[in-house]
Amino acid sequence: MVAALLGALLLLLAAPCPGRLDRGAVFQPSFIRMSGPRANVLFLGNSSEVNFSLMLSPIDEETGKLQHSNCSGSRRAGDWNLNVTPGANTSKVTISLTRNLQLCLPNATDCCTTPLCVVETLQVLACCDSVMVAHLLIQAEIYANSSFIGNVSENATIIPNQAFQPLGSCPCDLTAGACDVRCCCDLECLPDLKQLFTGSCFPGVFGGDVNPPFDQLCSAKSMENTPDWFPFLCVQSSLDNTPFLGYFYHGSISTPSEPSFKIPLQTSPGRLFTGYRQGDPIMTEENDYFTVPQQSMAGQCVGNAPVAFLRSFDARCLTHLASYREGLPHGVRINSGTGDFIQQNVIYGTITDIDKFITKSENPPATEVPCKNVTFAEHYKLICKGKNIKEINVTVFLGSLCDGEILTQRFTVKFVSLNSTNETELSGNPGYQVGKPVRAANLSASDAFGSLKLWQPDSLSGCMLEVGINEDCSLLRGNVTEKLNSLIQATHIGKRGNSNYSDLNDWVKIIRLDPYNSDASVSSGNLKGICSDIPANLNIRIIIADVGAVQGIPLQEILAVQISYSTVIWQFQCGLTCENPNFLPITASVQFIKVPAQPPIPLTRFQINYTEFDCDRNDVCWPQLFYPLTRFYTGEPYSQCLAKGLALAFLVLLAAITSNPWFQKVWNNSLV
Repeated sequence: MVAALLGALLLLLAAPCPGRLDRGAVFQPSFIRMSGPRANVLFLGNSSEVNFSLMLSPIDEETGKLQHSNCSGSRRAGDWNLNVTPGANTSKVTISLTRNLQLCLPNATDCCTTPLCVVETLQVLACCDSVMVAHLLIQAEIYANSSFIGNVSENATIIPNQAFQPLGSCPCDLTAGACDVRCCCDLECLPDLKQLFTGSCFPGVFGGDVNPPFDQLCSAKSMENTPDWFPFLCVQSSLDNTPFLGYFYHGSISTPSEPSFKIPLQTSPGRLFTGYRQGDPIMTEENDYFTVPQQSMAGQCVGNAPVAFLRSFDARCLTHLASYREGLPHGVRINSGTGDFIQQNVIYGTITDIDKFITKSENPPATEVPCKNVTFAEHYKLICKGKNIKEINVTVFLGSLCDGEILTQRFTVKFVSLNSTNETELSGNPGYQVGKPVRAANLSASDAFGSLKLWQPDSLSGCMLEVGINEDCSLLRGNVTEKLNSLIQATHIGKRGNSNYSDLNDWVKIIRLDPYNSDASVSSGNLKGICSDIPANLNIRIIIADVGAVQGIPLQEILAVQISYSTVIWQFQCGLTCENPNFLPITASVQFIKVPAQPPIPLTRFQINYTEFDCDRNDVCWPQLFYPLTRFYTGEPYSQCLAKGLALAFLVLLAAITSNPWFQKVWNNSLV
């Protein structure tokens, strides 16, 4: 027992930093290739007692091997600087180049003589008590900047007004300071040079004729194939007013007005509103939006985001004392949807466990600033009936926020039906509503019908799994499969948003495909650090279809759900050494595939062979010649379309009869 304690004490004293054992401090990544003047890496581990140094050209020119590293360097080597931003368990290490990267001009110094300006090898060492804890290898290949640096003329180019003269009077003048062949309008062409191509000048606008007479001018009647009615419709105008100038006159300029973010409500007597639809913004008594802070698609919080009807959300926003802003007052009354206004029922509470909301800043404030009582969380519960809001209950939690603290505020909005008798949230009635969670159940568990799974359409998420070089492939496959299967423990998915837990016909079974074949997943040979058929990607495909519509809103129903796995070949990547573990990315994706509710009608042999009669493939659709007379035309009542069609047919028939020669004979004989 004494020998074991003595051995542990010796190991503790022999660690890189006496008094504590090394917990695997490492640079992430451990090898980088620089193509720019700055690079950032992460140092994973406690850096409070670690000294960082930068070493230039650590490769021996004779042997081509790395020189022996020591901890006697500094944070500057040659034209390179090393900067470390310490953190709790992660530090940011920045390597920057201080020299000029411009190509050398005549009689210039401190510049790059060749395009490949810097080719050097660097090594960053992390040492603790003169013992190296981690190292970073850098291969720098940096090219010189090709951007122009010099004196720029301040003479501004005057662009002519296109209302009176062309912008480019000689479009064929493409070369500055030289004569362009066949460009007779080029002022840089001397008369002797123009004699060489006088008869071959570029014609038209490109050749300098930027103001030619256009076809509508009366003076252009000399053109061939001029119609007889041309003198009645020609234009009498000078060549100064030409389409080639771009525009003809200056239009009236109107001053822009600030847009109003108010939606006018209907002003019918007695009722100011006919009810909300899903997605409509909720209005206040002052005809403004009812706003609650929400997260945008970019991940940032928007303080004045409108609340949409039947769109529940849960948002978390970061703020501190200097940027804290109060939201919409809780005394504002809300439009119920029928013209009436509802007062918010507010209940105030105090946060007891502030550690869930407060994070201490790494940079403490320099001066003492008094704390302020602010809002930590707001929970809105809107009770609805049909298209109207019946009641609003708000729970507000307050707490003290001081300077130097970061507050994570939480805002939730939940819509609950007035007729709902249980706490289970429906995802639609009857079809799924966009943005609502997919209903899931586990029929194999004791509590057969479980909770809801919130899946956003076409989403992708994942994490990193730490893997070592001596990882067993079979155990790795099992570990990854277990972690992915734990994400979806349900066995059935509800077809509709109001699927009944007691009716099995309202549920579809999840089709699960095997992640890998156990017989074929055995790695061939004893390849260390290589594993094949790792099920690293979980694919969830949900087949949906529109089965109807209510008030123009489509009702979506789930037809089938499939869960499959995509396998990858994992290979351990070594830096300078293979002691540090690698990270295996694991992802889960959700894809909603929309299919027709009924199979499409197959094409006939006539439609396949004679594609010129297919209205979807041709601009001219002969089958739709009498489209206004069919039942598919809904622009007018069918009776009116039929009456107009019969009248048109009668006129066509009458014109055909009267234009026939025998009708002329009969008419002449009747007059005799």
